Amino acid sequence: MNTLLKDVFGFFKFAEGLYAGIRKLLVPPKAYSWQTFIYMSVFSWVLSSLATGYVKDIIAFFGWLFLISGTAWYTTQDPLRVPGTFMPVGAVITGFLVSVFAFGNQEEVITPRIIVFWPTISALITAIPEFIEGTDTDAKARIPKPQDRQRIIILVASSMLLSCWIQFYFVMDHWFQQYPSLQADTFKRSTFVVRTEERLKIPQNGVVILERLQPIVEEQIDKTSWSEVEKWLLDAKQRVGTLGRGVIQKNLGKYEEKDLWRVEPRVANTKSGYILDLLSIWSGPSSNPRGYYLRKSCRIEPVAVTSNSGNKIPVAEIECDRASRLIPGAPPPQQ
Repeated sequence: MNTLLKDVFGFFKFAEGLYAGIRKLLVPPKAYSWQTFIYMSVFSWVLSSLATGYVKDIIAFFGWLFLISGTAWYTTQDPLRVPGTFMPVGAVITGFLVSVFAFGNQEEVITPRIIVFWPTISALITAIPEFIEGTDTDAKARIPKPQDRQRIIILVASSMLLSCWIQFYFVMDHWFQQYPSLQADTFKRSTFVVRTEERLKIPQNGVVILERLQPIVEEQIDKTSWSEVEKWLLDAKQRVGTLGRGVIQKNLGKYEEKDLWRVEPRVANTKSGYILDLLSIWSGPSSNPRGYYLRKSCRIEPVAVTSNSGNKIPVAEIECDRASRLIPGAPPPQQ
C-alpha cells in the first residue's frame, strides 16, 4: 500500500514539474519577452487570414517581423554553438526565417533562393552583435577587436562560399533539366562535377527526334512512284530540314536545348536504290571537341506493282533501322 501511494505521489510530482516547465515556456514572465513576440506573430497571421488586399499583406508582414524577433530573442538567451564555429544555432534558425521572409512566395514556400542565401544571412546575423556593445536600453556601435575581426571575416566568407556552392548545385540541376542530353556526356575531365548516377548511353532527345521523324519520312516515300521519290531525294535537305524543325518544336518545346539540335539528311546511291541517313546533330557543349550526332539509316528501293490498267510501274519501298546509333565526331559532308 505504501509503495502504491509513493508511486501515485511520484506521478503527481512529475506531472506538476512538467506543468511548471510548460507554463514557464508558454506564459511570459513579463510583457516585454520573446513569448509576447511569438504570440503577436500568431495573432497577426490569424488576422491576416481574415483580411484581404493590401491590409492582409501589411498584417502578414508584421507577423513575420514578430516571429523573427521572438525566435532570435529566445535562441540567443542560452546559445548553442554550431560545432567548430562561434555561430549560434539560433542564428541559423533566425537566418532561415529571414530568408523565407525575404525570398519565399505563396506558391512555393521553400525556393532555391532561400536555401542559397540561408548560410550568408545566418553568418551576418551572427556578426551583427559583434558591432554593438551595451545593454538593450543603452547600446551603441563599436568596432570589433582585431582578433574578433578575423573570425568574423572567416565566418562570413566561408558562409558566402557555401552559398556559392549551393547556387552552383541549383544551376547544374537546372541545366540537366533543360539540357538533359548533357547527361549522356562524360565528366571525367571535370574538377568540380562528380557523376552520382549511371551515365546515359545515348541522349534520349536525339533519339526522340529520329523516332518521330522516321514515320513521317516513310509516309511520304513508301508506295510513292519512283520518279517522285527521286525528285524528293534531290530536295531532301530542305524537306528533311523542315520536317525536323517541326518535330523538334513539337517534341522538345519544353526544353531549352531544342535550339541545339538540328536535323539533316545524307543521301547515297546503291546498286539497287538509295540510302537515306537521317541525322540528329547536337551543336551544344560536349566533351568531344567535334561533337556528336545520331544516325538512323533508311534503305529505299524500287519495286514493281501492277496498276489498274494492268501495267507494272515502279514504286518506292523504304525500310529504316529500328534503333538510332550514336556517332562521336562531326557529321559527314553533304554530297
